[in-house]
Amino acid sequence: MSSRAVALVGLDCVFPGAPGPDAYWDLLMRGGDATGEQPGPRRFGPGYETPVRGGFIDDADVFDNDFFTVSPREAAAMDPQQRLLLQCAWRALEDSGRSPRSLAGGDTGVFVGMMGSEWGQLHLGDYGRVTPQLGAGSSAGMAANRISYHLDLKGPSLSVDTACSSSLVAVHLAVNSLLSGECGTALAGGVNLVLTPALGLVYAQMGLASPDGRCRPFSADANGIARSDGVGVVVLRRLEDALADGQRVYAVVRGTAVNQDGRSNGVTAPNRHSQREVVAAAYRRAGVTPDQVRFVEAHGTGTALGDVIECGALGEVHDVPRAEPCAIGSVKGNLGHTEGASGIAGLIKVALALHHRIVPASRYADRENPQLRLAERGLALLKAPVRLPAGEVVAGVSSFGMGGTNAHAVLAAAPRTARTGRRRAAAAPAGVFTLSADTPEALRRNLAAQAEAVAARPRGDAAALCWTSNRVKTGLPYRAAFTATDTVELAAALRAAAEDGRLAAGIADRAWRPPVIGFLFTGQGVQEPGMTAALYRQSPLYRRSLDEADAALAPHLGRSVRDLVLGGDPDLHRTRWAQPALFAVGHALAATLGGLGAGPHVVLGHSVGEFAAAVTAGVLTLEEAARLVAERARLMDALPEGGGMLSVRAGREAVEEFLGRGTGVSLAAVNGPRNTVLSGGVAELERVAGVLRGRGTHCRAVGVSHAFHSPLMDPVLEPLAAAAAGITPAAPRIPVASTRYGRLLADEPMDGAYWAAQAAGPVLFADALADLVARTAPTALVEIGPAPQLIQLAGRSGLADGIRLLHPSPGRDATARDLAETVAALYRSGLEPQWDELYEPVWRTTERLPPYAFSAEHRFWHAAAARPQVPSGPAAAPAAAPAATPATSAGAAAGPVPAAAEGGGSDGSADPVLAAVVGAVVEVGDYAPERVDRNSRFYEDLGFDSVMIMQLKDRIETSLPQAGGIAVQQLLPALRSVGTLADFVGEWISVGVRP
Repeated sequence: MSSRAVALVGLDCVFPGAPGPDAYWDLLMRGGDATGEQPGPRRFGPGYETPVRGGFIDDADVFDNDFFTVSPREAAAMDPQQRLLLQCAWRALEDSGRSPRSLAGGDTGVFVGMMGSEWGQLHLGDYGRVTPQLGAGSSAGMAANRISYHLDLKGPSLSVDTACSSSLVAVHLAVNSLLSGECGTALAGGVNLVLTPALGLVYAQMGLASPDGRCRPFSADANGIARSDGVGVVVLRRLEDALADGQRVYAVVRGTAVNQDGRSNGVTAPNRHSQREVVAAAYRRAGVTPDQVRFVEAHGTGTALGDVIECGALGEVHDVPRAEPCAIGSVKGNLGHTEGASGIAGLIKVALALHHRIVPASRYADRENPQLRLAERGLALLKAPVRLPAGEVVAGVSSFGMGGTNAHAVLAAAPRTARTGRRRAAAAPAGVFTLSADTPEALRRNLAAQAEAVAARPRGDAAALCWTSNRVKTGLPYRAAFTATDTVELAAALRAAAEDGRLAAGIADRAWRPPVIGFLFTGQGVQEPGMTAALYRQSPLYRRSLDEADAALAPHLGRSVRDLVLGGDPDLHRTRWAQPALFAVGHALAATLGGLGAGPHVVLGHSVGEFAAAVTAGVLTLEEAARLVAERARLMDALPEGGGMLSVRAGREAVEEFLGRGTGVSLAAVNGPRNTVLSGGVAELERVAGVLRGRGTHCRAVGVSHAFHSPLMDPVLEPLAAAAAGITPAAPRIPVASTRYGRLLADEPMDGAYWAAQAAGPVLFADALADLVARTAPTALVEIGPAPQLIQLAGRSGLADGIRLLHPSPGRDATARDLAETVAALYRSGLEPQWDELYEPVWRTTERLPPYAFSAEHRFWHAAAARPQVPSGPAAAPAAAPAATPATSAGAAAGPVPAAAEGGGSDGSADPVLAAVVGAVVEVGDYAPERVDRNSRFYEDLGFDSVMIMQLKDRIETSLPQAGGIAVQQLLPALRSVGTLADFVGEWISVGVRP
């Protein structure tokens, strides 16, 4: 296929009787009629005295303004076409297998086709109600810009009005933008809402309107146009890019063309010659011949003149020798004429037909208009659905504008891609299913939607579903994550979470910022034969990392420590092998988490664990650390046996009397406020233990071969320092909490002298941990070792609330599921992992997930009553825009000061400045009073922009005249939250500052 091909990788739509792509396809396949009477609330003013028939979507006034951080005032002023496009664009991007947030800041282009703004016609004529929000909200040109703004897309952004061909022209422009390299991803779509009778009256006066409100394209009963609503958006990428990223391809756009009728027999009259030429030009660009085109989604309005001219033009192109006629149809028979959105309606229909490999029947085909002479022109109406053959199938889409701008697109079935080997050969891995939302209630709503969809699937592996969710359902503040191996387990977890009472009460994980992660590397004593064996089998990333450590150690050990660990050899308990084994496992676990994007911000190693910590921090290379660990283990293993260690459940002060020269007992470790370890001769330790037990202090002998971290280690210090002499340690890339010094390292090098002193001196774990927590404020501590030890010590150390204690390998039988659980917990804390590394390539296939379920709580529609204006000059607070529907208002008029604004002083007295600021915010944004409090953030929570800031400043100065004279530049730094602004204004007033 040509390198100039463009893939359609995502889509979403809302049409009459079809609130989504699945419903749209169902409507097409059953040949449904989605037309009906216009809903009563949609009949505004003169011209709607009698019922009007057409195609109307349900809930066109519903908009999740909070999701897009749009204030109620601005939402009420926005053309509902803009609101529909925003939500449709988000769902289409999700359908493309990518999180919309992942495109923020990139070159994604937005191309929207629409026929003006009837909303503007309804509202901008009332000059007393005009506001900046209404001006921007009524502009057709802003429709594309809204999407780019709210999703932070930096590519081309433009709206197109070529009448009924607008949205297919938008697709043409998007395709060319992609092929020119102007953007890497493009959103193309169209929207139409019937809000006034004006265009219907025009159609009637031109003799084009259907008396019964139905389009009957190519039918002997065709009697004109029925106006209809609709919105559709497709996501386009260059085919090579889409295939490289593993995206699902619905269809391929092979070529497009646009032309003009020029001077025909009237500016609104169609031109057969131009229609023929635009089709032929598109075929040339696509590199196809007419006989290859299996079917065409025609413009097909159902007007006598339009159908005749279009069929004549198509016949001139397709009347060639061919095995079977070219099928034609028009979705307007199902929906009515969606005008500016008609091109995208046809394009999505063709894409779905190619994707499902079946062409729906054409409604009203049973009474074909004989004047069209379809058979002799190589054309045919489909009276029943037709299955498409295997291999490439080519189809076309036409869309013609009333003013003569014609567009045609050529689509082909998606290319067959090489499938990775069947995954059933291996046991299904545990994946992490992720979900995010903008509020706890939204999270609950989406959990329920996903649970229902997953439960409807046949029982099967969940890994591909999980991988898809990692790419699509992330990026929003409130998060959920679940590990699962199959769909039954996943559906149950999703359902249980959706029904959790804490979530219903608004309690959920919120990612305010990425987590600060500390790694705690375990020391000797937790090794066990067979440790991490299951993880090695199940995690490719861990397998590579352990193999890497094994290769670094092998030259110094003379054998494979990996085989020793995984084979369950009891020799693992010998110091000679235990220390290298723990180093290898620690390095592999740290590297695995690092590969998953969960690397540390600070590290701490307990005794021998410091070597892996030093590698992770970049102080030592893997090879340098491996050589030192192997030599340390050899030297210590060669020492005479006879020493021991004693764990005492008491603080350091309880054992001080037993320490010192001549006692034979040394302080080996301070692990916590009530966890101290002594080291020395076995007889001396037994004597100390007897005394302590007599005082009621719990003591336990530690199962070790030597008295580590005591003077009995002195013989190894000089050779260990000599082994490190040729190593020049690097400066740490991240902070290192030294258990030798009991604090974060400053500029002390981790050189030979350090490692020698570290081997004999006490392990000051508790002090090092306390300094780590105080100075780096971690939000998660992750133990890097084969069994839980350090996180248990940390948990008993009096940590502040909110620090998660995690362990990716909690015991001998730990599996990849435990690793997945750790990543899931970090994701809930705000991490954006590198999810691909959790799955083998065979599981990285896109599955279709339900789109984001937006809130239907808020409705914004036309309302007659205006809010009383503040009696001020030109800079007064904004006049009322069209308001939210009263019964389901998202906002409220400025009324009593919210309770959150009262009692601002520590003594409970009211804060009049805060009250005035909150009242001004409520007024400017049309927020419900209880929605605004001291902590509300202007940009992130309330959706304020520069226009609203100016209005807010004027409103505050009206309420608080003594605050006059504040320059906007002075105000801006205080706009972090409502509270910071109130503090600034209060200080301004109290100090009496003036310019």
